[in-house]
Amino acid sequence: SEWGKVLVNIGNHFDLASSIFVAPRKGIYSFTIQVSLMQNGYPVISAFAGDQDVTREAASNGVLLLMEREDKVHLKLERGNLMGGWKYSTFSGFLVFPL
Repeated sequence: SEWGKVLVNIGNHFDLASSIFVAPRKGIYSFTIQVSLMQNGYPVISAFAGDQDVTREAASNGVLLLMEREDKVHLKLERGNLMGGWKYSTFSGFLVFPL
């Protein structure tokens, strides 16, 4: 769709309809985000852009995160809006080290 597109989803652990990633196993995961990353409903990290003089801006952040099997992560936009849908707002994650 215009607002969502999955480029790579090996194992199908990311559900586009709910925008939730479910960890298939315990391990250290790497995530790169452009809004706020929530783990099991709690905020982990945010990307902040706050220049009032521009009409468009972007920021990104990344984290290594210990996840238990079936932990869930999703993105949350604190305020404002996303311009351009999936073309300008990305989410990526992968298992770095299984435990």
